[in-house]
Amino acid sequence: MLKGHQSWVFENRPVILSTGTVVGPDEGQGPISEDFDIVHGDLTVGQKTWEKAEKALLEEAAQRALDKAGLVGGNIQFYIGGDLMNQIISNTFAVRTLNMPFLGIFGACSTSMEGLALAAQLVDSGAANYVMAGTCSHNCTAEKQFRYPTEYGSQKPPTAQYTVTGAGVAVLGKTGDGPVVTSATIGRIVDMGITDPFNMGAAMAPAAVDTIQTHFRELNIEPSYYDLIVTGDLATVGVNIARELFDKHKFPIDQTTYDDCGLIIYDREKQTVQAGGSGCGCSATVTYGHLLKRIKSGELKRILVVATGALLSPLTFQQGESIPCIAHAVSIESGGLYA
Repeated sequence: MLKGHQSWVFENRPVILSTGTVVGPDEGQGPISEDFDIVHGDLTVGQKTWEKAEKALLEEAAQRALDKAGLVGGNIQFYIGGDLMNQIISNTFAVRTLNMPFLGIFGACSTSMEGLALAAQLVDSGAANYVMAGTCSHNCTAEKQFRYPTEYGSQKPPTAQYTVTGAGVAVLGKTGDGPVVTSATIGRIVDMGITDPFNMGAAMAPAAVDTIQTHFRELNIEPSYYDLIVTGDLATVGVNIARELFDKHKFPIDQTTYDDCGLIIYDREKQTVQAGGSGCGCSATVTYGHLLKRIKSGELKRILVVATGALLSPLTFQQGESIPCIAHAVSIESGGLYA
């Protein structure tokens, strides 16, 4: 059901039946490593190229989610997903292996919640019985495409973020045991004129704040409704700017706990990750691994996940364009036992 101008309320409460999370070695050394299904000790994941490694991460996460749900690929009506690579090749090639009807999307690092919102809409409307939503990223593929190949050894400023090597997948169904998706707010493009590709947090923070404020306005609720509001990958720079904007707009974010997936996944005191984590795999692995585990334990009952994305490309950066950004918010609540 449409609520306001940008929000959906899912009256049938689609269930997250299972998830799969697979990460690389840096994420395996972080503070939430035990919440992932598979941790690889090598960035190559046994593959010959970085791109094949990223695809392998997604295939493993999808298979783990299917196994946990007791399903096979043929049970899934639609797979919705995307990634950071040109032509979203990690997803297109992975779904070639999975052999599922495919809806490819691109929201940069906001793709995880864009996919989850669309999957929930399909299930809630009766257009599908089972939908899989997935996304992934790899530190070396992102560096190679957007900045400089890792082998180049370029130095980065403190504002830069560290792309997460990981994949996160969720299987949604009409009924079953697991957390439920209750609402979503689809973000608008927000562009504040930032042109520095090494300062994604500053570029994305206004979009995150805009979507969060829209969500609460259109659903007519207060931040205290949620136990946790978590942004996707603003990291230290973006989180500080978001807090300043909340204060400027007199938005009572302090009614609840506010955190960021880019800060949750790494230990910045011990790991060389600059301002914190980023990438499509950041919010996906933190949400589907760590946060849903906290819902399962009863520690959290309602969370709002606001995945953020910087919609630039190497071409637009080289042509001097500013960086358009977007954020999509999805509300997840406890609904029963979780596999």
